[in-house]
Amino acid sequence: MTDTPLLKVNGVSKFYGGRIGCQDVSFDLWPGEVLAIVGESGSGKTTLLNCLSTRLLPTAGSVEYRMRDGQFRDLYHMSEAERRLLMRTDWGFVHQNPADGLRMTVSAGANVGERLMAVGDRHYGKIRETATDWLTRVEIGTDRIDDQPRAFSGGMRQRLQIARNLVTGPRLVFMDEPTGGLDVSVQARLLDLVRGLVNDLGLAAIVVTHDLAVARLLSHRMMVMKGGYVIEHGLTDRVLDDPREPYTQLLVSSILQV
Repeated sequence: MTDTPLLKVNGVSKFYGGRIGCQDVSFDLWPGEVLAIVGESGSGKTTLLNCLSTRLLPTAGSVEYRMRDGQFRDLYHMSEAERRLLMRTDWGFVHQNPADGLRMTVSAGANVGERLMAVGDRHYGKIRETATDWLTRVEIGTDRIDDQPRAFSGGMRQRLQIARNLVTGPRLVFMDEPTGGLDVSVQARLLDLVRGLVNDLGLAAIVVTHDLAVARLLSHRMMVMKGGYVIEHGLTDRVLDDPREPYTQLLVSSILQV
């Protein structure tokens, strides 16, 4: 990690009429750090994630991102084209449903290769070689490179989506319930894979999850949301082992009782 944040979030709020999506959220995210945002359904965690990734414009607040030249830019003051370029190069976004992050009717290799082409790669042989390497890294057999994702299992689709997102070497990855809907054994394998890749590549990541086991395995720091507000924030092990807020205590105890 460096001594300069990668992302600076200040007072982000989103309202839907009179309803709070999220309110007055502030934090810094550091290079190589993984932050988990946890809470029950309706707590505001996905609204916050969408605001941070500019998929949703907030009602108030700012999010500043440190560009590769070291300068901070306010994401909401960037042009749509600039934000799209960030999403194709410096960022990744892993959806809960892999079909939302993949092109289901083109091959696995093309799904990975398209992102390389978006950043200017044009040599077919090199693109295919890189795609093959990334399929291997996410534990997909290279004999499946020409198969379409619709022929894959849910776990394989999610691993392919991860390869598609990481192939361009992003510095920040957003993950929305990355293990949601997968069998427990598939979840464990995927989490091990994600943790290894995040560590190997030195990625910063923001992970939204309702699963505290996912938060413990992947994250350094954790924010607990309730009713659109961050009610507890700290190192993941501290929050889970010694929760201070009654709501967090309830979340932790409900997991222990399962």
